[in-house]
Amino acid sequence: MLSTFARAATRRPLTVMLLWLLFLLLGFGLGTGVFGRLSDEVPNVPGTESELAEEYLSSVDPTGESITAVVAGGPVSDAALRAQVERAVADVREIAGVAAVPDPYTTPGLTAEDGRALIIPVTFEGGLDDGAEEEATDAAADRIREIDAPDVHVSGGELLGTQIGERAQEDVKNAELISLPVVLALLLVVFGGLRAAALPLVIAVSGIAGAFLALFAFSEVTDISVYAIQVTTMLGLGLAVDYALLMLVRFREERRHTEDVVEAVHRTVAAAGRTVLFSGLTVAVSLTGLLVFPSVFLRSMGLAVAAVVVVDMLAALTLLPALLARFGGRIPAAKVRPEREEGRLFARLGRFAARRRIAVVATVVPVLLVLALPVAGLTIGIGDAKQLPTSTEARQLYDTIDAHFPTGTGVEPITVVVRPGTDPATAERIGSLSGAESRELPGGTTVVEIQPPGSADGGAATDLVEHIRELRGDEPVEVTGVAARLVDFREMLAERAPWAAVTVLAGIFALLFAFTGSVLIPLRTIATTLLSLGAALGAVVWVFQDGHLAGLLGAEGLGALSLTAPPLIVAIAFGLAMDYELFILARMREARERGEDEREAVVTGLRRSGRVVTCAALLLAVVFGAFMTGGFSPILQIGLGLTLAVLIDATVVRMLLVPATMALLGRHAWWAPRPLRRLHDRIGISEAPELPEHERAVSTGARP
Repeated sequence: MLSTFARAATRRPLTVMLLWLLFLLLGFGLGTGVFGRLSDEVPNVPGTESELAEEYLSSVDPTGESITAVVAGGPVSDAALRAQVERAVADVREIAGVAAVPDPYTTPGLTAEDGRALIIPVTFEGGLDDGAEEEATDAAADRIREIDAPDVHVSGGELLGTQIGERAQEDVKNAELISLPVVLALLLVVFGGLRAAALPLVIAVSGIAGAFLALFAFSEVTDISVYAIQVTTMLGLGLAVDYALLMLVRFREERRHTEDVVEAVHRTVAAAGRTVLFSGLTVAVSLTGLLVFPSVFLRSMGLAVAAVVVVDMLAALTLLPALLARFGGRIPAAKVRPEREEGRLFARLGRFAARRRIAVVATVVPVLLVLALPVAGLTIGIGDAKQLPTSTEARQLYDTIDAHFPTGTGVEPITVVVRPGTDPATAERIGSLSGAESRELPGGTTVVEIQPPGSADGGAATDLVEHIRELRGDEPVEVTGVAARLVDFREMLAERAPWAAVTVLAGIFALLFAFTGSVLIPLRTIATTLLSLGAALGAVVWVFQDGHLAGLLGAEGLGALSLTAPPLIVAIAFGLAMDYELFILARMREARERGEDEREAVVTGLRRSGRVVTCAALLLAVVFGAFMTGGFSPILQIGLGLTLAVLIDATVVRMLLVPATMALLGRHAWWAPRPLRRLHDRIGISEAPELPEHERAVSTGARP
């Protein structure tokens, strides 16, 4: 397969480049339409009680979306202001598609006790098509914003999606403007020339186009979270640069041994291309763990990110070879350096770790375990609008309401659906709960709405959901609402997480076995990766959940992580860690195939890959850091988690723990039972199944 890619790229480079140009035009032309389809809703889990209750309510009481407005900043009892508000309410009621607008002055709970704020909720008719609902929403919001008051904020429903979509698009653009110049500068340092440094950015642009196109495709069948666009874009950008870096370093090495550019491209694809292929597959396999969860959001996120990884991988294996075949003759070969000088720092680290292997393991492992301790207290929540940047109107609406309505506003109630046939005593007990308000629906269904103290993801709200579910017994009573959906989401994660872990670990083990032919190296790799992952996730909990140093990142301690952050951090970081493991293992395997003993092969592997791994990790950290400037709390959490995971893994784990554990295993590291060895001989793939003459000789060393 790789030889096919190489032949196609070198025989018809202009055709390959033209096809990718069409893909870019499609990605940026059609794919950017996803920004108008973003959602900030709580991810649903089909089949759960809260979801079934929502479906039942929609069937018996079809209502449309709603928006919420707040007017604040002065005495709302002022006669002139009251006249404006009442005229605005009357005008909004006349808008086609508006179902109800309660009078904030006469409806209980809509005027703040301090008399300096009021809420105007607007509900739209059910069954409106997207165009009619959008038109009604915009008209209502525009009319309310005409009220002359110090603070007037409107959000929710279609408006919320539009607002966060616009902010997400701005954040992605800013992150690209920040990261791309920095990445280019770092690549200039690595390669020492603009031609080679610019090629990874071309691949990166392809990755971004792939992210947009993948999300746009999935938005046709499911809701796409505002955070999906940022996660897929930053990963698409980062991995594209990583893969291109690996291929270019290898190409420059091959150019030292042949003046034939086409031959150098073929050798590059045959060698580094296999590492890129396996790397892409391992990242994709890590993301398959998200498919185990019955959440449409997590599944679509996993598939979208996996699609982006595949695009990056294909770009590195087809577009980059085509570019090299066309322009590679202008890229200088790697500088030849004496073997003793090449990667001296990494060689010293490898020898130190191998020589002091017991001390290194006894030091590094406990430190990483201590850093991972906060994970034991990890909890997930929704975060309300607090997870949004303070500059968004939705966040300003939330903060204004929170400041003037500390006891709750009824915006996020717990909804209890009491179906016909429920025991009257049970219905009465539920209806008598503090703050409960009941309304009858056609057909005998009763809806009880209860405003819990605090936020929807607070302990009081989730405890109340559990209490109501215990109270109803076996009666046909269902609980839904944001708090109930959070409870169901947590239960789903706890139930499916072990299966997701088994799926991912089994897939990673199989791929690493196919790559190495060993059963111990995959086990060692999984164990060391879990250590770096635990340390990174522990830091995220310590910062964002517990609130330590969160202010330095422009965030605040929320008491819980975003409900999507932990699974995404684990899935993506695990796959990224495999990248660096494969980079190093590929060089170690080459050294062994040249006849070096196990310990020296470990040192050679670090010496020849350490610079690439370090540069790749630094480039990824720059990309992730750039996306953390946007202010969305879940993106800050995911960005910090991935940045720390990458840096810890590429430095402490890969440069110290890997050589130490490989030295402990010695010649047994590459061991496999005889039946598995025969299996690997038939199906396994190494980086260079048939090394060229210059690879069978001991390397003279080269600088990227």
